[in-house]
Amino acid sequence: MAFRLLVRRVCGVSVRDLQRLPASVSPFSSCLIPSPALLSRSLPSLPLLSSRRSVSFSVQDHDDFTERVINSQLPVLIDFHAQWCGPCKILGPRLEKAIAKQKGRVTMAKVDIDEHTDLAIEYGVSAVPTVIAMRGGDVIDQFVGIKDEDQLDSFVEKLIGQ
Repeated sequence: MAFRLLVRRVCGVSVRDLQRLPASVSPFSSCLIPSPALLSRSLPSLPLLSSRRSVSFSVQDHDDFTERVINSQLPVLIDFHAQWCGPCKILGPRLEKAIAKQKGRVTMAKVDIDEHTDLAIEYGVSAVPTVIAMRGGDVIDQFVGIKDEDQLDSFVEKLIGQ
């Protein structure tokens, strides 16, 4: 069933057409040279072809943190979180939404405190979630705990506006 839907979506072949095909004929033969109308209808909705960049990234190690956060040309929000932390699971998507509203003017680094204890100690993280706003390698502001979407929006705008 999923195969039929995929072929139908990509090639513009109906399910009835697929059922009428002889077993020796590939359903993809009709989409070897797709029409321009088909391309304009199919391609924009395919998520793999999207050129949007992710608004956040997970820090891999201390060198990655230095390169992508401290040396970043853009302001960066650092989300110190843990897998076992319930409030972190609530705050994370809210932060990503607030960052996405800024359309590339700020990024977010996710730091799991269990994997990167050294970074958590270095930045004085004693509770999670902790969010630190950084620009040019300098800490601008920070907060601990959950905030609602309006508070997060103003926190991010303050980081960009300074």
